[in-house]
Parts: sequence; C-alpha cells; structure tokens
Amino acid sequence: MARRYDVTAIGELLVDFTDSGVSEQGIMLLEANPGGAPCNVLAMLNNLDFKTAFIGKVGDDMFGRMLKKNAEEAGIDVKGLILDPAYNTTLAFVSKRPDGDRDFAFYRKEGADLMITPDEVNEDIIRESKVLHFGSLSMSGDIAFEATKKAVAIAKDAGCMISFDPNYRAPLWESEDLAKERIRWGLTHCDVLKISDEEIELITGLKDYEAGAKVIKNQYDIPMVFATFGTDGSMALIGSKNIKIPAFLNKKTIETTGAGDTFCACALGYILRMAGVADAVAAGIGGMVGYTREWDKALALVEMDEVHISDLLTYSNAAASIITTRKGAMMSMPTRDEITVFIINHLE
Repeated sequence: MARRYDVTAIGELLVDFTDSGVSEQGIMLLEANPGGAPCNVLAMLNNLDFKTAFIGKVGDDMFGRMLKKNAEEAGIDVKGLILDPAYNTTLAFVSKRPDGDRDFAFYRKEGADLMITPDEVNEDIIRESKVLHFGSLSMSGDIAFEATKKAVAIAKDAGCMISFDPNYRAPLWESEDLAKERIRWGLTHCDVLKISDEEIELITGLKDYEAGAKVIKNQYDIPMVFATFGTDGSMALIGSKNIKIPAFLNKKTIETTGAGDTFCACALGYILRMAGVADAVAAGIGGMVGYTREWDKALALVEMDEVHISDLLTYSNAAASIITTRKGAMMSMPTRDEITVFIINHLE
C-alpha cells in the first residue's frame, strides 16, 4: 500500500481558551485557539512540507466544527476525524504564570476525544502512513486507550515508525499511578520518544533529567529519545551518542503553549528525511522513497553523527522558541524560512 501520509496522529483535538486581556469593563477576555498536542505536531509538519492526517473525535457542536475547519486550514487531512453529536468537544482554559509557563483547567468529563472507540479508528489511514504519533492524553480514558492500542497495533503490523510524546497533564488523570502505568505502556511501544523534564522525573523519580533520560532509553530500548528541558535546552540520545544543545532564550516570549509540540514535529521531520535517504540507498530505488518499504526498518538504517544531531536540536529549539512568542499553537506555527532566518540571526 502506498504511504500517502508522512505522519498520522491519534488523540485529542480541543479548544484552548487563553487570556486575551480585559474588556473596557475590566472583564477577562478569552481567545478560543484550536489546540491538542497531536494536531499541533501535524500543523508544524505541514509547514515543513510533510503530508499529515488526524484520527480523533470532537463534538458535533460549534467548537467541534470550528476545530475541523481549523485543522483543514492547517493542511491536515481530517477524514479520520469524527463529529459526534452525543458528546461535547473538550475545552481547556489556560492561564499564564509569570515565567510564561501555564496552568490548565479542563472541561472534559465524557469529552468527545475520550469517547473514540477501537471500531472508529481508520485503519486505512494508518496503513498509508510512514509514522504514527500519539500522546498520553488519549490514554487517560479507558475507551480512548483501547482505540490508541488498536492504532498502535495496526501501525506496527504496517511497519510504521511509532512516535510518542507523553505530554502529561495531571488534572486529566484519575491518579498519578494510572498515568505512569499507561505512559510506560507508550514507552514500550515507541521508536521515537519526545519527553519533557517533568515527565522524566515522573517516570524515573530522578531530578537529574539527563540521567533520567538515559535510564528511560536504556530501560525501554528506545532507538531515539529527545528530552526537552525548557530554558535549559534539549538533548538527544541516539545510539551511544548523547548530545545537548542550549535553548534559544527569547525576550519576546509570551507563553509556552505548543513549544514541545513544535520541537517534536521538527525532530520527526528531520528523522523522516534522513530515513527516506537511508531507505532509498538501501533499496536502490532512487526517488521512490519509502512507498513500499517498512518505515520502522528504515529508521534502523538512520545513522546520525554529532553534526546531524546538533543540527536537529538547533533547528527544533529555534522553532520552539519562535512559537513561544505567539498566542496559540496550531494556527501559529513558524514556517521553514522563519526558522532559518531566526537561526541565522541568533548564531551570528
């Protein structure tokens, strides 16, 4: 089957209500931004000229229809998105801390994203993809967890690369123990992991995040691990190589929503391009890159030296820095040219 999509994601699509100042009467104003980590990742990948698709569920309500339209405008194929009149679209209210980080309040009891069933997972889309990407929020409810497990099983059978970003949000979980149990399930099934400093501590109990990232890579035998440390930069653990690159600190930062998703997308894009080259060389098929081969095996062919890894981290850090200067994420992702110019200006 032809690999029509570079990356397909399964998970949550929701509305992020973010602070937008106050009215003339002094009343808080909120801006309804399309959100949800999986689609944020896909939107950035589209800006990098990759083809993407989304599998998930929203309510057949004003918010769900808005989100479908937004995702389409971001270039994401949404034929795997279900609008269900039986459930409401999930809403998140985001308040900013003084350091630009966020606090979340979720309105999600029986939210539509939690109610996607295994039978509603579009198998053809996954089998037509090179990569399946997922996070832990789609595993915080039992029904959506079963759908996620089915999607991962299909992807493995189809020879897709599996990408996982825990994206832990404590208020959405019944308990921390359940979150850790299901995040560990994700760790056992992924080829590529993007994980934050807080999630490293959650899983390992280690406040030494670099040491914790190494523990996770070794314990779960994950080929590629990317750890993000906020203003302390990011780290890649690939094979025996452990490379850390500083963050681009940005005086224009207003919020950090979507920074991790932007980083994740750029890292995936870099890997896809390298896997495509490796796949073509191994198969001797020139321009017919990855259309028939198993992409999990193509990943095994990827060889990154320290220069490649540093380039990947620098590019991903730069893109993440840019998104922190903008409200929202999905509709605010930087372009390739913007990232390139940003790097040039900041490395001079």
